[in-house]
Amino acid sequence: MVKFLIVRFSSIGDIVLTTPVVRGLKQQVEDAEVHYLTKPQFAGLLKNNPNIDKIHVLADKLNDTIEELASEEFDYIIDLHHNIRTSRIKRKIPVVSFSFDKLNFKKWLLVNMNINKMPDIHIVDRYRDTVSLFDVEDDGKGLDYFIPDEDEIVPEEKHAAFKGKYMVVVLGANHATKQIPKDKLVSIINNTGMPVCLVGGKDVQKTASEIEDSLKVPYLNTVAKINLNQSASFIKQCVVVLTPDTGMMHVAAAFKKNIISLWGNTVPDFGMYTYRAGEQSQIFEVNNLRCRPCSKIGFKRCPKGHFRCMNNIDNKSIIEKIQSFI
Repeated sequence: MVKFLIVRFSSIGDIVLTTPVVRGLKQQVEDAEVHYLTKPQFAGLLKNNPNIDKIHVLADKLNDTIEELASEEFDYIIDLHHNIRTSRIKRKIPVVSFSFDKLNFKKWLLVNMNINKMPDIHIVDRYRDTVSLFDVEDDGKGLDYFIPDEDEIVPEEKHAAFKGKYMVVVLGANHATKQIPKDKLVSIINNTGMPVCLVGGKDVQKTASEIEDSLKVPYLNTVAKINLNQSASFIKQCVVVLTPDTGMMHVAAAFKKNIISLWGNTVPDFGMYTYRAGEQSQIFEVNNLRCRPCSKIGFKRCPKGHFRCMNNIDNKSIIEKIQSFI
């Protein structure tokens, strides 16, 4: 038996993006036993993954986590997070480890100097390169997301209009400069004529209510009312997903959905664009904007005050693309 520990603490998108590595190690390395260490709030993303033998969660005290992991007697640590905490874990558990290169300096160049030295390689393939020594190859299956039976949704039971084609709109993103502006969303949704399901967390509950008041199409506002797996079930069964650069975009890609992604302060050049999503997926962004990208993550508000990276994306083109799915 070959015993692996994969480490990735957060977030939803990042963990979904590691699933090809999990699958590759489990299915391509003979007698592999795959464990995964993450934060408690993200364990639910992994518990239904048949390629993971055991999930470990970070304890309040890192030493308690290290003690638990040391008792497992791993052969290898695959560090896909690569920060101070994972460095401590690797020091305390002296087995062979492989660490993901975040390319932080190249990201810094792109953000601060507008010099693009980022490789033209998706982060999924860079994650896979981390385990290249084990001859893990691309199996062409893309990302994984496994929904437990109890969280599968029957859309038409929630709204009669959802028996046919409907769109999922993702409201949330960790930072405001990634989020699609409220007025822009309302305009796009109302002009597509397609029933819509709003998904997101508690952080965008107020925004969802304000959007709901302005909608002129059949809709379901599920924001902060259902769990992540149930949101994923709505995504799994829809015809198109409208989303910013956020974790649910990668969940949608796991189901090979057609994804319309709008990019604000971040750029696809960071390597985290949709991975093997539906063939008609399309990225919308404002190119040649000197202040973009202003961050590799995001801000609470536009540093320049104009938010042109989102506001200047052409609504008409987005609407025409979405209507092509009706």
